[in-house]
Amino acid sequence: MAPRAQEDSPLVDTHVHLNIKKESYDDDEHFIGELDVSELGESEMWRIPFKDRSSSLTAVPTSFRDRIAIVLLSAALVVGTKRAIHYSWVQAGVLKPLGPYQLVQAQEGKSFFGHYDFYDGPDSLGSAGYNTYVSKSKADGLGIASVVTEKDERTGEEEEFVYMSSSPTEKGPRDSVRLEGKKRFDRGLFILDVRHMPDGPGVWPAFWLTDEAVWPRNGEIDILEGVNGQTTAKTALHTSDKCDMYAHVPSYSKSGDWEWITGIPDTYTGEPDFQTSKPADNCWVMAPHQWANEGCTAVHDRNDTIGAPVNNYGGGVYALEYDPANRYMKSWVFSPDLPENLEAAIKTAGLEDPRKRVMPDPHSWGIPYAYFAVGEATGCSANHFKNMRLVFNLAFCGNVAGNRFTRECPGEAAKYNVTNEWGSIDPVLTCNAYIESESKALDEAYWRIKGVYVYERELIKPRKKRKVASDESTKSTR
Repeated sequence: MAPRAQEDSPLVDTHVHLNIKKESYDDDEHFIGELDVSELGESEMWRIPFKDRSSSLTAVPTSFRDRIAIVLLSAALVVGTKRAIHYSWVQAGVLKPLGPYQLVQAQEGKSFFGHYDFYDGPDSLGSAGYNTYVSKSKADGLGIASVVTEKDERTGEEEEFVYMSSSPTEKGPRDSVRLEGKKRFDRGLFILDVRHMPDGPGVWPAFWLTDEAVWPRNGEIDILEGVNGQTTAKTALHTSDKCDMYAHVPSYSKSGDWEWITGIPDTYTGEPDFQTSKPADNCWVMAPHQWANEGCTAVHDRNDTIGAPVNNYGGGVYALEYDPANRYMKSWVFSPDLPENLEAAIKTAGLEDPRKRVMPDPHSWGIPYAYFAVGEATGCSANHFKNMRLVFNLAFCGNVAGNRFTRECPGEAAKYNVTNEWGSIDPVLTCNAYIESESKALDEAYWRIKGVYVYERELIKPRKKRKVASDESTKSTR
């Protein structure tokens, strides 16, 4: 059973061949399969003991070699895809993602939307935005998702750009766009070249990674997210339990800081505690002494790294590197200037000839503003982030931008204020009223994207540790 080829896969020439027959059992109840793994330079018969002969392949490994075989055979039989086989190799330690970066996707121009599915329906309960996401056909009809050819301010040449925005409705909630990536990732380098991001009161755009079907078990990584005209970039992680950055991230590893939390209501009295302040460095969505779903949030050291300031610069590049084999996750923002290597990588990513592409080298980009310790021997194991897909969305108001509207947009709140049944101003309803007003400021709520570029480290076979001779064996004989 040969795995399917994958675009620009560093293992595109590697093949797995399994010659499996139902009657292939010997007298000792060993399942027999022929495994040919060219990457490992091995082709031979492996015998693997099983409790039964069912398709579930429940096995009792007797050696490290058997454990590897079981993982590989199970993945190939049940799934049969290269991604599953690669994942199995990594899990078994046969291969490790420690090589140079290789391009996986260059999402540009007319091919951009082909990498995503359009979500069609209301916003999730967790976000509860004052918007409805629409299908591709409806987005095309409304003109809120398109690719246009314009002059690139950086190069002066005609380039293709992706536009995504929203449209008002008679009922009130705006029609908007949410894209969900078709490919899944367990690691990688993710680069967004954005020339304009949605901005303004009540506006809540995001570019992130998640596996929402099992959230928060497989994690969430917010690469670019802002509400109500914020100007300081943040990277936030949201996970299940036992993902803590405390005492694992040295101050010199990043230029930014953790978001600091205060005002958490007392468990018994409900009174806000403004005497206690702590960093948001626990990624668990229910971490004690943090806001619900706060996660661990790293904040940029500059206040011109998202929203209007970046738009005024002509855009910026947001990069997130998730490298669990090297036990870290890092995040950068570059605006208006880009490192030479990064600029060259973006410029050449779309070339058909791989030999002409410049591969990104994050080590040459300078210190990141955000650093998270993730992987072996850290406070957060790598299995907190897996099977994730990229998501773009543009929401309005809701549980974040809406609840903070009166505090962060006082001018608009005073003009459009809506009171609740108790006579107090309702921040969410007030935000909704502002959105319904179709303010001219909402003209700034659009994405203009040059491209998204995804890279993964090449899978390589780890070098075997050299055996050190014992004292007895090294003694000279006389």
